[in-house]
Amino acid sequence: MTISDRIRVKNVRVLSDNYAKLTETTFEWRRADGKWQTQTRETFDRGNAATLLPYNLKQRTAVLVRQLRYPAYLNGHDDLLIEAAAGLLDDETPEIRIRAEMEEETGYRLGAIRKIFEAFMSPGAVTEKLHFFVAEYEPSMRIGSGGGLASEGEDIEVIERSLDEALAMIADGRIVDAKTIMLLQYAALNIFR
Repeated sequence: MTISDRIRVKNVRVLSDNYAKLTETTFEWRRADGKWQTQTRETFDRGNAATLLPYNLKQRTAVLVRQLRYPAYLNGHDDLLIEAAAGLLDDETPEIRIRAEMEEETGYRLGAIRKIFEAFMSPGAVTEKLHFFVAEYEPSMRIGSGGGLASEGEDIEVIERSLDEALAMIADGRIVDAKTIMLLQYAALNIFR
């Protein structure tokens, strides 16, 4: 039996359709015991995205960005968020979009990139699936200053940190972004062994 066999959508109401689409859906769910239960959920749909951790194996460094994330501030994080560069797919392939995001946000034009996995970041309310990549970088690959697109409200600082420092930043709470933690831990386990 598939999920489609166990769910019957009864009503979908659009609550907001600005930056993203927020809907309220009422559906019936067939529970494991066979009984149908009516449930209502709000769903935030802004599309899928991609993220990438550039690393330099010889220097044992990674390139990250620091920027304002208003929802994190609203939830008590009174600092700029340190994270891996990322962006929405905007109807493009993850590989094409993450290359463009890397140039916009960090100023690096990368060579070979490698997809390592996909993950739903907050599947209880957000539809977004994130495509995770890693790529080696060299200082000579920096073709611009990065910083993002001011027209999109981006004001991004590019930072380079050693892997050890970045891992320490997770431990002491300076890095609290989930995608960045996942990428740095992947790098520690699989790249910088």
